[in-house]
Amino acid sequence: MRKVAVFTGTRAEYGLLYWLMTAIKNDQDLLLQIIVSGAHLSPQYGDTWREIEADGFNIDEKVEMLLSSDSASGIVKSMGVALIGFADTLSRLKPDVIVVLGDRIEALAIAEAALVMKIPLVHLHGGELTLGAYDDAVRHAITKMAAIHFVAAEPYKQRVIQMGEDPAKVFNVGALGLEHVIKTPRYSVKELGQVLQIPLRQPYFLVTYHPVTLAQECSKSTCEALFQVLNEHPDYQVLFTYPNADNGGFEIIQALETYCQGLERAYIVKSLGHKKYLSAVAHAAVVIGNSSSGIIEVPAFGIPTVNIGLRQQGRIAADSVIHCSENYFSIQAALNKALSVSFREACQHTKNPYGNGRVSEQILPVIKQCEFSTLKYFHAMELDYADQ
Repeated sequence: MRKVAVFTGTRAEYGLLYWLMTAIKNDQDLLLQIIVSGAHLSPQYGDTWREIEADGFNIDEKVEMLLSSDSASGIVKSMGVALIGFADTLSRLKPDVIVVLGDRIEALAIAEAALVMKIPLVHLHGGELTLGAYDDAVRHAITKMAAIHFVAAEPYKQRVIQMGEDPAKVFNVGALGLEHVIKTPRYSVKELGQVLQIPLRQPYFLVTYHPVTLAQECSKSTCEALFQVLNEHPDYQVLFTYPNADNGGFEIIQALETYCQGLERAYIVKSLGHKKYLSAVAHAAVVIGNSSSGIIEVPAFGIPTVNIGLRQQGRIAADSVIHCSENYFSIQAALNKALSVSFREACQHTKNPYGNGRVSEQILPVIKQCEFSTLKYFHAMELDYADQ
């Protein structure tokens, strides 16, 4: 049996990987190994490793890495701790291939370990651009360490090839998160409120704002501007989710908690998990923040997205996504547009550029049949030197 190790370090990443992990687990020719690290193991971020086990998966290895600091130097030290842990983990598990998704520092650390230990790497969601965060550089770095690439859209496929990757090893399968849209059952508003133990009702805004780790965007002032706009819509409840475990995350958490104190219509949830999150999206009036989910998955529901600031700049977006700057007037104008009758009606006919959600069934045969190798050649594009 081919041993396939799937790595996950955050709640959102696991949500995207769920159906692929299920497909690997149920395949008689593959042995699923699960490596968990990062925010999954942090009580502050909800101990979300428990959700993985609750879904019926066995976690083979837990690699502690997060330090009690969200400074840049603290994050770098966490990466060092992760590398040490991954070295031991991979020596014990001896996987035939490792699957990583996206652009997180946790994924970069295990990709580095895999490269040195000569374990082939499968990379999901490469070729994308998020110019406001160092995730952008991390994503491209993982691409250069990976043997096989599964991307979410044709422009991303071309970008990976442009980086020197073999076109025969790059597959456009669409976005993993859309698989939940067609496969995962959802709660009603009443059921969701009961599960979350809050008096949830419609209409409400769903808000997720992450630290902007590269661009010059002040999280504190952005949160203040966003709160000011939210105060202008007192008839709407607000459901906040925690930010990622990136440098600057603690400041955002503190701002959210301060805002919600004494405000009966606002609630904070550390982690929703994929079923609760997609249920919250399906019933929301608008999804607000700077999460990739607002760009990739939310348009599939016909729900407007207000995307704030530079974090997702460069990512392909559907017409239902309204981009705005991180100041009060820009956020206000974007939210007013999202709430307009004409825009909401237009969102119902939005075409999502990230595929139809049938992703795992395209990935699985490649993982099973591919002759993996860590030896790679740079696939040079034909260049025209006529004008030089």
